[in-house]
Amino acid sequence: MRKNFGAKSWLYPMPVLIIGTYDENGTPNAMNAAWGGIYDTNQVMVCLADDHKTTENIKATEAFTVSFATAKTVAACDYVGIVSANDVPDKFAKAGFHATKSEYVNAPIIEELPMTVECKLIKFNEDGICIGEIVNVSADESVLDENGKVDAKKLDPIIYDSVTHVYWNFGEKVGKAFSDGKKIK
Repeated sequence: MRKNFGAKSWLYPMPVLIIGTYDENGTPNAMNAAWGGIYDTNQVMVCLADDHKTTENIKATEAFTVSFATAKTVAACDYVGIVSANDVPDKFAKAGFHATKSEYVNAPIIEELPMTVECKLIKFNEDGICIGEIVNVSADESVLDENGKVDAKKLDPIIYDSVTHVYWNFGEKVGKAFSDGKKIK
């Protein structure tokens, strides 16, 4: 038997994305955005309200970074989601984050977050969807496997459970994409 809950914005997994930007003075900012992901080939999207400092910064610089929150950085990543840079201009530093300017776009790479997608603004849709072109992905060597690829287990990204308002980390590998389904005849 199933239980009906009505229309809810429940989707699994929901990555916890940290959006990095610079303001007009070059001050770094970070925002937690659970509603985002791949939009198209070499493009990402994040849903951002107009009143966010992050939205203002992206419109001004036409650039942003998307980093993955990790199990090690839960408190800092949650903090940048519950505090607005409009109210706390130094929230980036208060979170304990340090920035290195991206070589590819005018946006910060957050040193404490080991994987970053560096993006150039394509457009904002009328409904607040920010679409960016991926121009580079960078990862700290600490999260690479023996072949130089990102190891999801070492990255240890977290997901947001919108049903219970809990962060979860990565589970175990349970299958191989584009392969396991071939067993069914």
